Amino acid sequence: MVSLPPQTGLGPNRRAALVAAVTGIAASGLVLGMIGDIVVAAAFLAAAIIVIGAVIVWRLLARAGSADLRTIDWDFTRAVAQASGDAIAVTDRAGRLVCANDAYDAVFSGFPTPPGLPLDASGVVLLAEAGRTAWRDGHAQAERLVANGLRISASITRAGDEADMLVWRFVTAPDYDLAQTAERLIDGPTGDRLGGSGIMAALLSADGRVRATNRVLRVRAIGDEHEAIEGRDFARFLITDNRGLVRFAREGGAGTPLRVVQVPFVEGDDAPVLVILLDDEEDAPAIGASASAHVRSLVSLMPFSMALVDREGRFIQMNDSFLRAAGVVGAAPPLYPGDLVVREDKTAVADAIRRFAGGQTHSTDMAVRLKDHPDEPVALTIAGARGLGDAAVLLSLKDNSEESRLKREVAQATKMQAVGQLAGGVAHDFNNILTAIIGHCDLMLMRHSPGDSDYDDIQQIRTNSNRAAGLTRQLLAFSRQQTLRPQILQLPDVVSEVSNLLKRLMGETVRLDMMHGRNLGPVRADPGQLEQVVVNLAVNARDAILSANPRGGGTLTITTRSVSATEVRQMASDILPVADYTALIVQDTGTGIPPEVLPKIFEPFFTTKEFGKGTGLGLSTVYGIVKQSGGYIFAESQPGQGATFTIFLPVHAAPAAPRLTAPKPAAKPADLWGTGTILLVEDEDMVRAVAERALTRQGYSVLTAENGEVALEIMAKNGRPDLLITDVVMPTMDGPTMVRHAREKYPDLPIVFMSGYAEEQLRKSIDLDNVEFLPKPFSVQQLAEAARDVLAAR
Repeated sequence: MVSLPPQTGLGPNRRAALVAAVTGIAASGLVLGMIGDIVVAAAFLAAAIIVIGAVIVWRLLARAGSADLRTIDWDFTRAVAQASGDAIAVTDRAGRLVCANDAYDAVFSGFPTPPGLPLDASGVVLLAEAGRTAWRDGHAQAERLVANGLRISASITRAGDEADMLVWRFVTAPDYDLAQTAERLIDGPTGDRLGGSGIMAALLSADGRVRATNRVLRVRAIGDEHEAIEGRDFARFLITDNRGLVRFAREGGAGTPLRVVQVPFVEGDDAPVLVILLDDEEDAPAIGASASAHVRSLVSLMPFSMALVDREGRFIQMNDSFLRAAGVVGAAPPLYPGDLVVREDKTAVADAIRRFAGGQTHSTDMAVRLKDHPDEPVALTIAGARGLGDAAVLLSLKDNSEESRLKREVAQATKMQAVGQLAGGVAHDFNNILTAIIGHCDLMLMRHSPGDSDYDDIQQIRTNSNRAAGLTRQLLAFSRQQTLRPQILQLPDVVSEVSNLLKRLMGETVRLDMMHGRNLGPVRADPGQLEQVVVNLAVNARDAILSANPRGGGTLTITTRSVSATEVRQMASDILPVADYTALIVQDTGTGIPPEVLPKIFEPFFTTKEFGKGTGLGLSTVYGIVKQSGGYIFAESQPGQGATFTIFLPVHAAPAAPRLTAPKPAAKPADLWGTGTILLVEDEDMVRAVAERALTRQGYSVLTAENGEVALEIMAKNGRPDLLITDVVMPTMDGPTMVRHAREKYPDLPIVFMSGYAEEQLRKSIDLDNVEFLPKPFSVQQLAEAARDVLAAR
């Protein structure tokens, strides 16, 4: 701050007041002398006093305003910040970075403005929240931040004479390497204290080479405590006799037998190993009380869970990590390890501890279920611990619930993928069968008029075949192999299109609520398929509501809202990538989904409805459509509290195209008669037969082949056909390979591919131009129209 210097004599305010006062008194005296009215003179004097006060106030305000001007010496501020080894930055009320030291530049690789620093996703959120707290409370902390691989903590303080600045102080936390810490302990005074109690300790790398040993071990192993042992193969210092006893190689067969204890240490394939060596003489004195205290201190400091058990199978000691892993923090510690596990695992744990207490040397892992959370098994490591006083067995618990969850999710995803492939293959084969059935029905209907006795039966067969074709389309939807026609659209428009249908489906007993958020991003999907998704979810919700309350009274809520990338990042989902989404949420007040059923609801043919009342393809179709549209679907439910299905569709980056009124398609001529030679390639005899008859009836000359090789032989013998209609998947030589060979000789040969798989999937694998696609199952008329249209276009 810069202050104004003091002044002597009359200040400007006093001089102005004195002049105004003298002038006011003189003027009032003159008025009194002229008119002789004392009231008027007094009024004139009062007006003069008011003017004097106004002048004084104006001068004081002017001086106060000039005093508010301040100057901040940022060079001095930065010099002070440079004196600190921590990263320091200063931001103003507008959030601008106004000062930072070199340490700030080194930590963050430049001068980014906090809280927008190169931190992990959660760190940015924590730092922003701390900044807001500092503005409100004057100070805030943010811990466990990671920037450029460094762990840092932040301290934010509101500063400035007007409290309009934030000082950000970032302290780099030293990396804590457990292996290095153990290495220093073993090679230092702690290792000497252990050696004084007869405990030899060594830290080995994953390949068995020495990283550190205490002094007594070096003396016993190589004879000189000052000789370097680091980097040497530890196994070369030990020998084993015919009885399996371990001794130092330097001491030979007459040396003292050793008990080797491998302590569970750091996890990972490349993790170091902590090895304890103890003299194993039968008549050796028991380990001293001081050494036992050292061992207990070492166990209590271990960052992984560890417990000591005596020969009777009772707990001697449990460190804090073991208590947390066992879920007994704050409760009375158990007496026996079996008290931690469920009844079914008590015997196995007791037997294993008895074996190791009796002399078994190697360690073992076993999966057990704890009483507090029996649904998630944990790994219990058991190892012998001879020579540690009363301790006979070492125990370690590893919570593998997260690993088990990931395994279940991978298994579920693998199963869904396998079932999807199976469903797609079954649908493809059924489409071939249905093509033949529908085709023969069409051929028979050509010979019967509506009045014939067989006409209705044939029509009924055709109708049921079309229903079966609808089921195969659902199977293809689940396996993500159906044909989609994606458009850029808004989810509220899709919901509005089916709102009237939904109201009829819900009936009078179920209330339908729809809520739409603002600023929803456009999505790219097939509107017809999305409508099917909404209808399928709504029908399932209605059935659940009526099951919970047959008389009605439930509510179905459909909501659309935008989900930003920040929200997705905060979800910390392992499945949902970080991006902007538009969400469709379908929530009901029905019976809910039992936990044992929830993982299976998207599997095809799985249904909880009564026999004959459900195909089990509703939710599997929803799953397939959502996944094929690039989205994600999640189901949440609590028994008796309804279910919630949330669909996340990625926001389409390109702007939505303006809506245009599509021109009405021109009416196709009713005459399907044609001429020319058609080469028909199909490996299914029944499909090939019905297609040949259908095309022959329309006037075409038809050549048939059962695979690609035969088709090429026919073209080599008969020349170029006018049209080639071929299946895609065939034995020996598939359709696309055969077409490539044919196009080498006849580049302009028109092609029609027919297949029961999705057109999008086929076009990704077929790198051919100017080809048409005819999905199975197709009718005789659709086959004739496809042939006529392609030939007419050529």
